[in-house]
Amino acid sequence: MSAALLTAVARTAVPQAALRRVLALDAVVTAGNGLAYAAFSAPLGRLLGVGQGLLLELGVLLVLYGAGVGWLASRRQPPAFPVKLVIEANYAWAALSLVALVVWFTPTAAGAVWIPAQALTVAGFALLQQLALRAGSGRH
Repeated sequence: MSAALLTAVARTAVPQAALRRVLALDAVVTAGNGLAYAAFSAPLGRLLGVGQGLLLELGVLLVLYGAGVGWLASRRQPPAFPVKLVIEANYAWAALSLVALVVWFTPTAAGAVWIPAQALTVAGFALLQQLALRAGSGRH
């Protein structure tokens, strides 16, 4: 996902709308990724060089997490504390993905590209959510 696309989605004069849009996009991408991991854990595991069982478990986790983020996005004014938890979880996911790439996984070439790409995408969501939350609270 390009930075230009993420910026375009977040662009609005109303900070709460920007936050809701970024949360909604995060929810859709996360739940979609989770569904793919869960439904196709065996072939995706082989493609990426990640265990089928791990992908299945991550898939279920991502679907549930995406649903929670989607619920936040559906709120007229998403509460700050849960949004902060989403931001922290996204940063943690991005960091752990990169650590796992080096420490635990032995990825295929596709996995060596996919894992950092999804980590950067998730970190991008976190950054945009953080900026939108700050803009909505008047802190710049």
